[in-house]
Amino acid sequence: MIEAKEIYKSYGELSVLKGISFKIEASEIVAIMGASGAGKSTLLHIIGTLDKSDRGDLIIDGANINSFNAKELAHFRNQKIGFVFQFHHLLPEFTAIENICIPGFIAKRNEKEVKERAMELLTLLNLADRAGHKPNQLSGGEQQRVAIARALINDPAIILADEPSGNLDSKSAAELHNLIFSLRDQLKQTFVIVTHNQELADSADRKIIIEDGSIK
Repeated sequence: MIEAKEIYKSYGELSVLKGISFKIEASEIVAIMGASGAGKSTLLHIIGTLDKSDRGDLIIDGANINSFNAKELAHFRNQKIGFVFQFHHLLPEFTAIENICIPGFIAKRNEKEVKERAMELLTLLNLADRAGHKPNQLSGGEQQRVAIARALINDPAIILADEPSGNLDSKSAAELHNLIFSLRDQLKQTFVIVTHNQELADSADRKIIIEDGSIK
């Protein structure tokens, strides 16, 4: 599903990634670990096509990302990749279901179809009764589940998560971790998760540990 070949990335004089190579299979859950500043989030942003490597090849679902122009890249990202961040990034003026629908509307999908799928996801995540609530009316765990539903709305091949449980209490974090594995089993998505949570990493199919810009 994902193949990175000799990925390098620098910001000015700072060399962040130093020849990273790996493969991730379809429906695999992979945890990326390492100390702060090791290059984990940079790598995740490159996999997510939010940033470009200085050199190296990135192949996602058979497509060489380096061959895409900006418009093609944006379309590919919207169709193939879902994002879950530590701080949810829900739009405060919109309800849960409206937040979930946004990527579907950006993809210019049928409005009725998108809303129906959003409701299916809310039901799957035990949030059907919260569909009309705005983010400030939801708990942290509920907000993160809405963010996951938003990531899933276009049925992407890959979900990228950056410290998804880092802002949650231990009970909500454990529930989120269980949810990720349940979703993988039900929906067959590939999950790539940057985390400091050792329990989550140990439960993953595989760990990639980055140390000083290289895989340890």
